[in-house]
Amino acid sequence: MDLKKGILTLDEFIIKRQEDFQYATGDLSRLLRDLGFAAKIIHREINKAGLVDILGEHGTENVQGEVVQKLDILADNILIDSLKSCGGCAAIASEEQDNIFVFEGQDAENAEYVMAFDPLDGSSNIDVNVSVGTIFSIYKRATSNSPAKDEDFLQGGVKQVAAGYIIYGSSTMLVYTTGKGVNGFTLDPSIGEFCLSHPNIETPKNGNYYSLNQGNYHSFPEGVKDYIRHCQSTE
Repeated sequence: MDLKKGILTLDEFIIKRQEDFQYATGDLSRLLRDLGFAAKIIHREINKAGLVDILGEHGTENVQGEVVQKLDILADNILIDSLKSCGGCAAIASEEQDNIFVFEGQDAENAEYVMAFDPLDGSSNIDVNVSVGTIFSIYKRATSNSPAKDEDFLQGGVKQVAAGYIIYGSSTMLVYTTGKGVNGFTLDPSIGEFCLSHPNIETPKNGNYYSLNQGNYHSFPEGVKDYIRHCQSTE
C-alpha cells in the first residue's frame, strides 16, 4: 500500500517497513503488533473506568515509592499477558514489579527481545479525567537460549532497538521508533485499528513552548536553569 494513499494500519506499516530495519525480525514485528493489541484493551478499560470499580488506589507502593493505582495493576497484567503469549519476548521489566518478570517455556528462552515499560504513567490523573500513557523500551537480549537475566536489561540506551509511548486521551495514539524515523498511529474505535496519522514526526527547529516539571526548578543544575531562563526570555 502506498503510504500516501488510503489508510495504513499499524500491522500493515510494521510489515511494510520490516525490511528497512536491521533488527526487525519476525519476532520484533510480532512484539510490536502484540503491544498494539494490549494498548487497545487498556484503552477500553480506561474509557469505562468511571463505570466499574477500577478507579482509586490499590493500597500498595511500587519500587519508586509511588502509590499504586488499581489501573496500574490492570494495565500491567494486560501487558504481561499479551507479551507472554506473543513468543518474541523473553522477559519484561515493569515499574509495578520489584524484579524482572521472566517468561517460562522454550519459546521464551529462545526469544530475542526483552521489554521495559511503565504500564500507566500518570495513572493518578485518571480520577480527574486527564491523559495517561504507557512508556516502553525494547532491547535485543545480551544472553541467549536460556531464561532471561538482569543483564539483558542492563544495557545502554543506544542499544535500544525500539522505543515509544501510547497516550490515552481525547484520542489514543501509539508513537514508536525503531531507529529510522518516528511515526504516530491513532486508534480508530470504529474499526478497532491503529492507523498511521502522524508519519515521520520531527522536532521543529524552533518552538513556542517548553515543558518540564517547573516545581523542581530549584534543584536543577545551573546550566539547566540558564537554559530555562533563556527559554523564558522575550529578547
